Amino acid sequence: MTKTFAELGLNEHILAGVEELGFSTPTPVQEQAIPAVLAGRDVIASAQTGTGKTAAFALPVLQVIEPLSRAARQSRAASAAPGAKPADAGESDDGPSQDGATRATQDDGPEVLADRVEDDSVLSAPVNNESVIQDADASGKPRRRRRRHHKKAEGGDAPADDTKANADAAPQTKPAPETQGDSPTKPKRKRRRRKKPAPKRTDAPTDDSREGDPDARPFGPFALVVTPTRELAAQIEDVVSVVCRKTGQKTVVVMGGAKFERQIRELERGCDLLVATPGRLIDLMEHEHVSLADVKVLVLDEADRMLDMGFWPSVRRIVKACPADRQTLLFSATIPPSIKGTVDAMLHDPASIEIARVGETADTVEEHLCPVSQGQKTLLLEALLKTGGAAGEVPERVLVFCRTKHRSDDLEKYLKRAGFSVDVMHADRPQKARERALERFREGACQVLVATDVMSRGIDVSGIDAVVNFDVPMDPEDYVHRIGRTGRAGATGHAYTFVAPDEISPLREIEYFTHALVPVWDLEGFDYDETRIVPNPGRSTTKATRTMFSGSRSRGRGISSGRYGRHF
Repeated sequence: MTKTFAELGLNEHILAGVEELGFSTPTPVQEQAIPAVLAGRDVIASAQTGTGKTAAFALPVLQVIEPLSRAARQSRAASAAPGAKPADAGESDDGPSQDGATRATQDDGPEVLADRVEDDSVLSAPVNNESVIQDADASGKPRRRRRRHHKKAEGGDAPADDTKANADAAPQTKPAPETQGDSPTKPKRKRRRRKKPAPKRTDAPTDDSREGDPDARPFGPFALVVTPTRELAAQIEDVVSVVCRKTGQKTVVVMGGAKFERQIRELERGCDLLVATPGRLIDLMEHEHVSLADVKVLVLDEADRMLDMGFWPSVRRIVKACPADRQTLLFSATIPPSIKGTVDAMLHDPASIEIARVGETADTVEEHLCPVSQGQKTLLLEALLKTGGAAGEVPERVLVFCRTKHRSDDLEKYLKRAGFSVDVMHADRPQKARERALERFREGACQVLVATDVMSRGIDVSGIDAVVNFDVPMDPEDYVHRIGRTGRAGATGHAYTFVAPDEISPLREIEYFTHALVPVWDLEGFDYDETRIVPNPGRSTTKATRTMFSGSRSRGRGISSGRYGRHF
């Protein structure tokens, strides 16, 4: 019998956030992971995409760190009380940091402003005629020195007996209005002069006026979530921010593509939960803008990607910066045996949760293998979008995966010329453009979104009718994540994999990994090139284990035999 969220041990504040998120009953991974996290145990969980892994760790983590968040705010409120000296009152920030961001303390703001106003108060003093004759204004600026190099004079300020000056100035200067006369005037400001402080700064709050302000003093983070992509970090923020509005906690997201200074300011105001991508987090740590000394819970989302050869050096630095007595949570759709040794070294008596077998795809996704030549892929995709493919109707949202950024850009241009509404997403696109493209695709404003594997991990977009693997992924795990973007929330989705003759080997690796054959499917009415290769329907899903010295009679006698097994 399925339990409710209240039966899992969540408090009333978290339950209020769950209700606002629209969650009714917990998913299997949530039902098993939430009690384990609340009990203080390390967790390693693998579940299919679209099963609610984000909420499975976000909800209990916020509840675990809630006492720390409350204590930090009470301590900060006490330090900001009238007559209390702030903890960092003796520190000063004299200029910009190494990254160019300027840290301004609230203690010395009004005093500095008062000094500047006192120094510049003489700017408002009237300028009399005597000062003009002496070629110097009331502020002490040497105007006589500048008149030696400029023949143009200040009209209306010269005395009557200075005939030479009037004679020189007359042809070049407009006569002053009669209303001016001898009334005091203010010399024109030079661009190089220091500007007066903005009037709004005169009302800058002091420490006494900031009593009870939740952003008065920095603290935390008490929990850290590390994720491989910016889009996944933003998605986690969408879930966590709703719950934080009920608990009063604060979440900060740091990732590449966003303004460095803004993220620094957010961290300086305090943070309960920090969501970060590895690269940006390392940059902030190196510049000493964030400390992980108070982290009590460390979460690695999409752990299989975080622990591969590319990300492991950064992850290792982050893990080392966290306290040893922390709680560690690892969540992913696939946790292959190759990283089990690394995972075991990070965890202490973990609770193992496996909702699906490694490599298992969702039952709601219908897979189709489309043998085609490399030169006909764009034509086949165009025909598929117009006819609807196996679904029989034109799809409203289609997610197309390419292997490289240049190939994604070329495909986008081709589809736009064909009359389709298309957006593109890859690592070279600005963060704002990526967010805009994802939002347009989520709202249905564009029919096709062409992307690299940046979209394959943890992106939750409902209503995707079909996923097209324009290029066969080289990593079998990426195939599972790609096709998991469709068929979510119980809906039926279609996944098409275009396989060219030079992509047979990665296709076979996918079938070995999933232990299932991808059925061949041809688009009716499409004129296929004879150079395509159609895989043998009786091919095996078990990888051959022959040694290089076995099967000597069969080696070298054709593509259907040899030590590499039967691929066709």
